[in-house]
Amino acid sequence: MSEHKVYRAIGLMSGTSLDGEIDVALIETDGKGYAEALDFYSYECAGRKNLEIIRGCFGKPARDKRAEEIVTDLHIQAVKGSGFEADIIGFHGQTVFHAPDRGITVQLGDGARLARETGIDVVCDMRQEDVKAGGQGAPLLPLYHAARVRAAGLEGPLAIYNIGGVSNVTYIEANGDVRCAFDCGPGNALMDDFMRLRTGHAFDRAGMLAAAGHVHEDIVEAAYLEREGFFYQSPPKSLDRDDFAYVSDMVSGLSTEDGLATLMAFTVRAMDEAERFGSGALACYVCGGGRHNKALMQALDGALPGGARAVEALGWNGDATEAEGFAYLAVRSMLGLPLTLPETTGVAEPQTGGVYHSHD
Repeated sequence: MSEHKVYRAIGLMSGTSLDGEIDVALIETDGKGYAEALDFYSYECAGRKNLEIIRGCFGKPARDKRAEEIVTDLHIQAVKGSGFEADIIGFHGQTVFHAPDRGITVQLGDGARLARETGIDVVCDMRQEDVKAGGQGAPLLPLYHAARVRAAGLEGPLAIYNIGGVSNVTYIEANGDVRCAFDCGPGNALMDDFMRLRTGHAFDRAGMLAAAGHVHEDIVEAAYLEREGFFYQSPPKSLDRDDFAYVSDMVSGLSTEDGLATLMAFTVRAMDEAERFGSGALACYVCGGGRHNKALMQALDGALPGGARAVEALGWNGDATEAEGFAYLAVRSMLGLPLTLPETTGVAEPQTGGVYHSHD
């Protein structure tokens, strides 16, 4: 147990893959070296129409009032449904636009109303201060990854990948410090959007259709060359979920199986390219929804030098990790501690952030 004051914190995450679920995690932490996962609840959002309204905001930096109301309503329901009690909520909100090169990142969600209606203080808008200070605003979870790695006494160097709508990676040195962190490329977004278009289903369960398809290597190579500059760009760097939307057009003439197989191969290529900046990782662990895609995990295990295992191998809950991270960051924000580092977002100096809302 930490010698510092320990808080109970709820973390909320609705990722850019828009899979219809809100992750609710409960942790104990001092916001520093102590972080223990306590519980997890997954709230399934009823009503496809609501998700379509939110999805329609992607690429539009202007906030849509109705979409924000829906996002907030769903998160209120998620917190109440969990039954968790806590000192603070870390509310990430729903990212609908991310363009740090233009000084813009937009996450929908009314933190003040969430605090009032749950009776728990809230920290939200955790990316804005970093972007305003010249950082990428993403990824935000490296400090949590490092805290969990150190607490577990794991030996590095190692890599923690998160596969949501976008894929990102945290490279952790042998001493437990963050070496660097950045967005790799697409995660689930391309595959999920293609799956919805072709079948109406939210995702390719376990990657079964992709596994039955043929990879069109010429398309993978063309897609890579289209954004070769990004892959060679030194970190830090971050992405919007739609930055690789052009690849969807490239596979539009393929069968569903071949299209998914090719999109999956491009996702693996992007994650493998990230290794040029984190060479020497003894092991690679994967959290986020993408680790449920057996075909994707098998391909990653063969592509990454350190192999690829789900974070469950560490005793973590890979569905909860991202939400847990925002609970951890909420406590750090409340204590005025940094949320981002030059090594993680390129900000000039360690940067705190977040907007605090009292439930009173």
